[in-house]
Amino acid sequence: MAILIIAEHNNHSLKSEAHKVVQAASQIGGDITVLVAGFNCAAVAAEAATINGVSKVLLADNTAYQHQLAENIAALVAVLGKEFSHILTAATTTGKNFLPRVAAMLDVAQISDVIAIEAADTFVRPIYAGNAIATVKSADAVKVLTVRPAAFRAAETGNNAPVEAVAAVHDVGLSAFVAEELTKSERPELSAARVVISGGRGMQNGENFALLNGIADKLGAAIGASRAAVDAGFVPNDMQVGQTGKIVAPELYIAVGISGAIQHLAGMKDSKVIVAINKDAEAPIFQIADYGLVADLFTVLPELEQQL
Repeated sequence: MAILIIAEHNNHSLKSEAHKVVQAASQIGGDITVLVAGFNCAAVAAEAATINGVSKVLLADNTAYQHQLAENIAALVAVLGKEFSHILTAATTTGKNFLPRVAAMLDVAQISDVIAIEAADTFVRPIYAGNAIATVKSADAVKVLTVRPAAFRAAETGNNAPVEAVAAVHDVGLSAFVAEELTKSERPELSAARVVISGGRGMQNGENFALLNGIADKLGAAIGASRAAVDAGFVPNDMQVGQTGKIVAPELYIAVGISGAIQHLAGMKDSKVIVAINKDAEAPIFQIADYGLVADLFTVLPELEQQL
């Protein structure tokens, strides 16, 4: 078997999710090839080559792939992927954008949000917002998978795999990069943080999210939010944790003013320790919390920060 992994990166360094996808692929068995498609991204390919378990790295370095536009990446992967038995990438915004296109081009079914590998053709994934777990067996010649990074540990480094250049250029001309606006923060990335503190509708407005800042700084935590808080305009949508946001599984998750709708629980219930702060003792969040505090968050948060 031959496995192709499409690595997510920013043209300078690999995203941490790539290491976790390699770990998932190692459970399938077979040679693992990592594709790095971007522009001036030789350093990324060299970094990918150090991941244990990787047999080879393919480097597609061209301006057509600079911003990883879904149409161009999908066209490239669809051509390369015909030589592989499995195609994997992380279940991130980028992966969810281009990989379904690849599956369609190859005329196979995609299996999304894989959380466990049982065999080379059998995979485990959540359905119904995580309320049920499905074991799926694929008969397709090429298995196309998105992997939920939170479900796998990161593969270690120390390898020295060869890097090969890919000359093919696929610029289908269906989309163009215009601009991007990035939220700059010294805090860890939400999907990779060891500690996450999230606020919900109970925060009442965006200004009150400042109450989380001091606690997050002292814990080295990322700050998240429920969909209710995002929909209310309290915070930007890149902070959303949940079924339609980011899936996280930190060592510690603190939910503040979050009732615990199933869509939110689907994005954080695999956290190692869950702490809930809510003035409603009947809030569903308490059903999955390891520690719960029934109290007014506007009183508790300043006290918590002071104690920390």
